[in-house]
Amino acid sequence: MLVNEITFDLSNVTGFTVMVAVVGQVVVFIVLALLYYVYHEIPKLMNISIRRKLKKEGKIIDESKTLHVESDVNAAISLALYMYMNEIHDEESSVMTIKQEQRSYTPWSSKIYSTNAYHRFPQK
Repeated sequence: MLVNEITFDLSNVTGFTVMVAVVGQVVVFIVLALLYYVYHEIPKLMNISIRRKLKKEGKIIDESKTLHVESDVNAAISLALYMYMNEIHDEESSVMTIKQEQRSYTPWSSKIYSTNAYHRFPQK
């Protein structure tokens, strides 16, 4: 059996391979933490830009009030966009029609021109 032939040789594990594995895992966790932080801060940045825009328009907003859209409203908007985008595409029938046409001879369809001269048989 193939599974019985698999062995693990600890002599191949060196300090370099352990260091590469540890550094790789640390990098992955740092990037995941960074992504979490970025996604956590995006709504705050959007609130700042919305407040600036509303301030330019002359609408006064209470600073303690948070500007956000409810999650059910976000879900409804995304569902409406998804359904709208799917209606744009045409429903096509899965019928393939193959017509065989008679054509005159052309050198483009000849197989003899696609071979190299090196592989041709010598003439007697």
